[in-house]
Amino acid sequence: MNSPDIRVEKGHAEPEEVAAITAILLARAAAHTATSTPAHRGRAKAGWRRLEREPGFRAPHSWHG
Repeated sequence: MNSPDIRVEKGHAEPEEVAAITAILLARAAAHTATSTPAHRGRAKAGWRRLEREPGFRAPHSWHG
């Protein structure tokens, strides 16, 4: 197989630069798999509301982000 794994889309990268970015990407990939992160890091409650369950009018002073 003679095709490169990384391709420079614009400009010109020296072999040392390609090797450096490859090393960084491999280190990040290894660090990501080594850490034990939970499969789901979400909220217990949804950040949005179903409109059909909301009252029709909310007073302007009750608006909040």
